[in-house]
Amino acid sequence: MSKRNDRRRAAQLLASVAGIEVKNDATSADPVSDTSPNLTQLLLPGAKRELTRMKKFRFQLLHEYIIGKMLPCRVADIGGGKGLMAYLLQQSGWQSTVIDPIHQALPTKYKDLLTDKQVQIDPSAVVTRLDCIFAPELARHFDLLVALHAHGCNIMIIDAALKYHLKVILLPCCIIDEPLIPAAGIHWLQCVADYAKNRGFTVEPFQLNFKGQNIGLFMTPGDPIVPI
Repeated sequence: MSKRNDRRRAAQLLASVAGIEVKNDATSADPVSDTSPNLTQLLLPGAKRELTRMKKFRFQLLHEYIIGKMLPCRVADIGGGKGLMAYLLQQSGWQSTVIDPIHQALPTKYKDLLTDKQVQIDPSAVVTRLDCIFAPELARHFDLLVALHAHGCNIMIIDAALKYHLKVILLPCCIIDEPLIPAAGIHWLQCVADYAKNRGFTVEPFQLNFKGQNIGLFMTPGDPIVPI
């Protein structure tokens, strides 16, 4: 499949999750480059940035999105691997914690997308880590749950966020080990978005400029139910 068709399919999925109708016409302009206000407003300002080998910078791009979307708070980076995004958030004044069963050391350097330069990470730098599989009760310690391509816990994250009234940023990847199976013809991303909407979340899709599944869901819980 061509890159143009990949971009068209991604734009159509993005719009579908947002509830926006997009023309499915092979002769029409590429929906990702469309100037329609409805589609354009879904993309964060840096989504169309022209950088080479952007696929390597997914953590930096998600960090930019998060700090542009919310004020600093307590955030759990679920399945956070080496902890680069948690480190970047920490440098931006956030209280960030990696939740991942496999302990890994921070990388030694990363590329700053604003300066286009390599930045060395101090060898003594650390991020807070919980070396365990995510469990719903862990959510109570945070204000925001983030999961970039975390396997087998997307539905659990939504349920935990509902229980503790937290915001969520998900970039679902695959359906492996999830308790929910999409209906025939429904994309997994759409299934996750619908699951959250049916539980009272406002779901705002966004797209980042890296290769692979780069569509995310920013979820805000509805008003909590107050017992009478």
